[in-house]
Amino acid sequence: MKALQAADAPGSGSTTQRIVESITTAIVERRLLPGTKLAEQQIADIFGVSRTVVRQALNQLSRDRLISLEPARGAFVAQPSVEEARQVFEVRRLLEGAMVRQLAAQISDAQVAQLRQHLREERAAVSRIDVPGRTRLLADFHTVLARLLGNEVLAELLADLLNRSSLISLMYQSSHSASHSQQEHEQIVEALSRRDTRAAVRLMEQHLASVERNLHLDPRTPDLAAVLRPAE
Repeated sequence: MKALQAADAPGSGSTTQRIVESITTAIVERRLLPGTKLAEQQIADIFGVSRTVVRQALNQLSRDRLISLEPARGAFVAQPSVEEARQVFEVRRLLEGAMVRQLAAQISDAQVAQLRQHLREERAAVSRIDVPGRTRLLADFHTVLARLLGNEVLAELLADLLNRSSLISLMYQSSHSASHSQQEHEQIVEALSRRDTRAAVRLMEQHLASVERNLHLDPRTPDLAAVLRPAE
């Protein structure tokens, strides 16, 4: 084991990041579901590294709230609570409302063209029913807006929130369709192209509210008697 760890050392940082990115992408693209167990040895075998390197990646994912580490049980894809889901969307509304307000005041024609190219890619992915591709592109739309401001810290913060939003959508079975999200993105870009600050902020707030509203965050408590009563 010591020899293996030594062999991992020169590229352990890059390998750790590769594992982090692979698991994150699988979560965002809905290939890893909430509650899925992430076995250290299996991941180590897949990437050809030691369990120490895998543990480093899992610790980073835990800090990002994408997985939970449970003593004596191991690592699992996180299962966000209803309260956490609501808080994530509250933070997104605060951040993204301010973001589009600032962007509408300074966006260039070249940046509008960049956004429209992204929208074309979204439409293509939605039309060909490319689920992983459209999921990634629809999320990336929000980080593209942040990067147009030249604020990489904001883009990274938003990317983390979007990753958690993907988990929330999986956990609470979002009924917000990809085509609906894509159409809402079109409307936001149209408002930005007009430099219409008020409309851009309103459309972003409506978009996020619509996404949250279509989550099943208020599950009904079943009537135990009705559920368990023998059929007559």
